[in-house]
Amino acid sequence: MYKLISPQTIIQYFGDDDKEMLQEMVQIIIDTNLHDLKYLDEFYDAKDFATIKKKCHKAKPSMSYVGAVDTRKLLEKIEADLENSRPTYKKLREHVQIIDEELKKFLENL
Repeated sequence: MYKLISPQTIIQYFGDDDKEMLQEMVQIIIDTNLHDLKYLDEFYDAKDFATIKKKCHKAKPSMSYVGAVDTRKLLEKIEADLENSRPTYKKLREHVQIIDEELKKFLENL
């Protein structure tokens, strides 16, 4: 069903008593954190490791909220070795694509 996210974890963090708020929170994660993580290549090209670190750090709690534990570990790995993290980022991008699709599916099924 879901490879990277956990609907139970999402509901645990955001509750299921206010469906509209739950939808808004998940949509914010899609529009901000996932969007930011899709476009880090330009910062890698510019060797702007401070921005990469900032965007990865900012996304970590959201990955916990949606139950994407393995993805959070990738973010931590990138933060720990920024200058050598591009191969890990390529794997992260694959995760982000899957999470994006899974969160949209989750929202459709609410």
